[in-house]
Amino acid sequence: MTLQQLVYFRTAAALGSFNAAARALHCTQPAVSEQVRQLERELGVALFARGGRGLTLTSAGRAFLGHAERVAEAADDALASVGRRTAARRRVVTIGTFRNAPYYDIAGLAGRFCAAHPDRRLQLPGQNSADVATAVRGGDIEAGIVVLPVDDRVLDVQPLFRDEVLVLSADPERTRVPMSIERLGEAPLILYDASHGFDDPTRRQLAARAQEAGVVLAPRIEVEHVETAFQLVALGLGDTIAARAVTRRAGLPAGVSAVSLAEPIHDSFALVTRRGAQLSPGTHALVDLVADWAESVAAQLV
Repeated sequence: MTLQQLVYFRTAAALGSFNAAARALHCTQPAVSEQVRQLERELGVALFARGGRGLTLTSAGRAFLGHAERVAEAADDALASVGRRTAARRRVVTIGTFRNAPYYDIAGLAGRFCAAHPDRRLQLPGQNSADVATAVRGGDIEAGIVVLPVDDRVLDVQPLFRDEVLVLSADPERTRVPMSIERLGEAPLILYDASHGFDDPTRRQLAARAQEAGVVLAPRIEVEHVETAFQLVALGLGDTIAARAVTRRAGLPAGVSAVSLAEPIHDSFALVTRRGAQLSPGTHALVDLVADWAESVAAQLV
């Protein structure tokens, strides 16, 4: 049994896949899987149940993980005592975020983490929530903050807060009273997240509401960013939708007003992690801050 085998096993268990472990350890996937197989042969037990789209610890693997972590951490401490930076200090902490996270004070979450953990590097890539969920399921990242609904196969979903989706128009008559789904379908529609279309969680909610009412929503213009949609609405080319926080933080263009839907739709936000996966210490530390961040964001949405 070698220290390398223990480190590779611990990393694969934390990230949920050999591919993700290889990227974190700056080596190849076959190297990680072979080291783990050698460890399993020496122990005489299977540490992972290999199947589906990722790794799941067996009962023996869960029992052995604590021992492996203690040995690896002791080695880290030994290296640190002679002036070597530990692997944990070098590791980049990454959590995926939904694309409009800047409008929900994601910088505040980053600031809290950096203040508490000044020795860590932090990455908060912003993507469509569908992509974030896919990355977590596949083990590319350990956790993500997303807009629901997403494909939650093998994911644990922790609800955080929600925000109302509004309709924006340059025609004051259209925002005089709450917007019915039928009226929404009467005017040209501008939608963002063009690269994902109706796979986007907010669009999926809107499409489901339209389907229930027998209304077909066919956007006249599709763009990638909400800011571009706002600009096109200001030109009078159609209406769009946006969450209330986005309209507050971004500010509505001159001549554009917003109104609720007659049957309101809300963006529901959640933290997703891979079911059964053990988070790495850095990610665990960041996740511990998410609840307080979400509470502060929710208070601002009232």
